[in-house]
Amino acid sequence: MDTNLKQSSRNGDQQNSLDPKYYLFKILGYWKLFFATILLSLIVARFINGYRAKLYSLKTMISVKEETNPLFSSGTSLTFNWGGASDIIETVNIILKSRTHNEKVVSKLQFYIDYLKEGNYRFEDVYGKTPFKVKLNDSNFQLYNQLLKIETLENRQFRISTEFNFEGPNKLVRYSDNDTSQKHETTDENYSETFFFNQNDFDSSNVKTSFLDLNIFSTLSEIAPNQVFYIRFKNYNSTVSSLRNMKVKNVIEGASLLELELTGKSKNRIVDYLNESVKVLSIDKQEQKTLYATKTVKYIENLFKIEADKLKNIQNQLGEFKKENNIYNLSSEGSLLFTQTNDLTLNFKKIERNLEELNILEAYIRSNTIYKSPVPVPAFIEIADIKTSFIIDELILESTKLEFLKDKVKSIHPDYQKLVNKIEQIKLNLYENISNNRISLKRDLDKLAKELASFENKLKLLPEKEQGLLKYQKEYEFSEFYYSYFKQKKYEANAAVEASVSDVKVIDTAVDLGQQPIYPNPTFNYLVGIMLGIVLPLFYIIIRELLDNKVRTIDEIEKQYNIPLLGAVGRIKGMNNLIVFDSPKSVIAESFRALRSNIQFLFKNNTDKTVGKRAKTLLVTSSVSGEGKTMISINMATVFALSGKKTILIGMDLRKPKIFNDFDLNNDIGVVNYLINQKTISEITKKTKIPNLDIILSGPIPPNPSELLLSENCDRFIQELEKEYDYIVIDTPPIGLVSDALELFKYSDAICYVIRQDYTQRGMNTMIDVKYTNKEVSNISYIFNDLKLKNNHGYGYGYGYGYGYSETYGNGYHENDEPETTLFKKIINFIKPKK
Repeated sequence: MDTNLKQSSRNGDQQNSLDPKYYLFKILGYWKLFFATILLSLIVARFINGYRAKLYSLKTMISVKEETNPLFSSGTSLTFNWGGASDIIETVNIILKSRTHNEKVVSKLQFYIDYLKEGNYRFEDVYGKTPFKVKLNDSNFQLYNQLLKIETLENRQFRISTEFNFEGPNKLVRYSDNDTSQKHETTDENYSETFFFNQNDFDSSNVKTSFLDLNIFSTLSEIAPNQVFYIRFKNYNSTVSSLRNMKVKNVIEGASLLELELTGKSKNRIVDYLNESVKVLSIDKQEQKTLYATKTVKYIENLFKIEADKLKNIQNQLGEFKKENNIYNLSSEGSLLFTQTNDLTLNFKKIERNLEELNILEAYIRSNTIYKSPVPVPAFIEIADIKTSFIIDELILESTKLEFLKDKVKSIHPDYQKLVNKIEQIKLNLYENISNNRISLKRDLDKLAKELASFENKLKLLPEKEQGLLKYQKEYEFSEFYYSYFKQKKYEANAAVEASVSDVKVIDTAVDLGQQPIYPNPTFNYLVGIMLGIVLPLFYIIIRELLDNKVRTIDEIEKQYNIPLLGAVGRIKGMNNLIVFDSPKSVIAESFRALRSNIQFLFKNNTDKTVGKRAKTLLVTSSVSGEGKTMISINMATVFALSGKKTILIGMDLRKPKIFNDFDLNNDIGVVNYLINQKTISEITKKTKIPNLDIILSGPIPPNPSELLLSENCDRFIQELEKEYDYIVIDTPPIGLVSDALELFKYSDAICYVIRQDYTQRGMNTMIDVKYTNKEVSNISYIFNDLKLKNNHGYGYGYGYGYGYSETYGNGYHENDEPETTLFKKIINFIKPKK
């Protein structure tokens, strides 16, 4: 039997799961719930779109590429370099997010001033939309973090007012040093004063009090009166921190194009901040770019002055020597030796100077970890070795970047540490190249020294005065050479400073082109609202379906059980179960007439009755109490009686009798009295107001109802009634609770098993269905009771059972009266689909 129970239940589940039409109709039945949740979701989405502060995102595009003057030599342009292409991008990214950079921008724009206007949900940021601007004197104290109301008046006047805080001190702030230590002490509750608008931002302060020092100037030629705005002076540090979220990214990988993006509540603020941020970056980069060139110019000018003085002294000494010794020109032999030794001596001096510069360079690098010298030596010396020059170039790039970065980030920053390590490696490579160059230069110097020694022996053969003149002329030639050299370097350095341009160029400025807010996104929110309005009811339906164990539809009965369905009875409302007698023209009464016709087939198929038996016995039962079997019994007996057949209704639910209430009778005597031999059948039989219908009540509740129903008196009782009546209708106890009804099956010609919609649990009638399948019970059919006119649980109506519907009559067979409908339940009933 257990196997059959499981198999029957499983067959029903599989049929439902494979029927998409079943679930489609089930979902469509909840259309009111979908409508309500979608409408509610759209209302919430609309509220969010209006309530949440709007955020905008604007962009600007710049090019960051090193610009050098092609007219200058590589040695000169060396003083300009401060980063390679990829390094510049990385450095700019760090700078734009650094606190130092953002403090400069915030201070220049005075972004710590809020411009506000009352909105529907909050104070709205109206920066750039006011007919005036405020420029405060940041060296004086201002009222801190408190709303100042500005109301425009006639004749270019305005009223500024505020209410002082009495719960705590009224703080003051001085933005020049971010000092908030001062307090404004006052006994006044509020402040209000009228002023004239200034013409421009260059005017002196027109609002000057002990707690304010402002220049409020108009931005429009005509200002409409009765406009109300608010200003507030915020915390400087929090303002800077809130603006350090700028996004910087490469437009094209490997290119020098950068896209700067900033998000905020005011498009005007974003536009001004992005453009000013680029401007500050350009100025800072320009200053840093020319920093070493400027220092080099000063250093070369000093060397140039020294060499000029030296040249002048030598020139004077040469003139005095010629005059004292009366010798003005060299002999032909002396001129030849001078020409031959001059080139050798110049080369010798150059090599000596190169060695000296290498020594200076090495000493400078070894003695400086962070370059703070007025001039980095590598910026103006000339190195013959190309590899060494390249390493010096690289050292200048990285050291300049490090010096620029040290004011932006801490020394523990990964980018800072990366640069330090890279510089150390460059220095090691440079030491090695300096050592190799020193060896090579010394070798060349020794060779030149030998050649000059041979010429010195020849010079000693010249007259003494000619040797002296030759000495002075050599010193003059050397000094003149270095004088010209420094003069050229001075010109190049000055030209480089004057001709330098910024490496930052604006491709696209930040402009308000009517961009829509990125948050909240109205379209997205509405779509999410619609989606939630659909998904949430679906979850509700799925969960309800998973937890639902009630019989809902006719189709479900036919698919899950083997016992045939005799018919269905619609819902009735009221306190009387005599619906067929009281309302014979109702559709409910018509449904019972249809049941009377259909049940005749069960009677005709019965061939097990004793010959000569007159009455046909109908037994009505159910799984549990409350499914409506008593109401079905009363009205089935009524339709038999009204058809002219002598009918008796027997209440054999000895444990919980109920029939007597509908007929306004007393339950003092009944079947129990006969079964215990206290009364005869005639004494317990009572007439009713319905023609041809008698009734036998159950009587007092006995302590042993099962034993009484199994007694011989019960057999005799039914046999006697069969002789007197055409139809016997027996109202039995539920078989799901007690076995009394099963004992009465032997007396029946037909059995009606009542299933109540949305009340009977699935599986309750599986036992009787299995008995039917195993041929233990025959001539049994289901009656589907309390069927609603509309049903959201599927489909399956229109099977020709002849049942009717009505929502105008009462439902008196419920055990408990329905409570009065409240407003809350009316709302729930509207959302919940009709069944």
